[in-house]
Amino acid sequence: GIAMQIKDANKSRRGSIVLAAVCLALQVMISPNIGMGNGRINFALIFAAVYALTYGGKSAVVVGFFAGLVYDLLATNPIGLMAGLLTILSYALGREERDRFADGTVSVLSAFGTGSFLAIGGYHLAMILLGDSSSVVDLLMLRILPTFAMTFLGFLPFAYLELRRVAKARGKHVGAKSHGLRENYYDIRNL
Repeated sequence: GIAMQIKDANKSRRGSIVLAAVCLALQVMISPNIGMGNGRINFALIFAAVYALTYGGKSAVVVGFFAGLVYDLLATNPIGLMAGLLTILSYALGREERDRFADGTVSVLSAFGTGSFLAIGGYHLAMILLGDSSSVVDLLMLRILPTFAMTFLGFLPFAYLELRRVAKARGKHVGAKSHGLRENYYDIRNL
């Protein structure tokens, strides 16, 4: 059958508030204490990306800006840098204004991976221009790659929960086989 996408504004608002609270708490408590090299996990980026991939549209751009602003206020870096980057990231990930988690795991992970690497790279390149570091090796090996790796790994549990939500709405469990039919084609056997 054809699945309808029903929007429950209160449920999505509650989910967004819970997601924001969890990511804020993790950004404040976990991020400063766990690092590889000079890289730290960026939960503000994860929140902005999950919101953009789930809801998209203008609200995702606004959420991305404020998530970046919170990140900037918690860090000792220039205010507005991460806010601008997460605004652009949220626009790019949410421009289709639909639930991109419905596209599946590979699509979501590749979109997040590409967008987050560019945002993290842009952030650290701007920081080197501001005199935060003078070495390209330090920039790439101790800042960009560790931050990206940890942020990507931090995104996986959130992605899993969102993919599970989509699968539950479709009446399947994550990893269920589609019996050889592609999801976007009609199954004429049941007509």
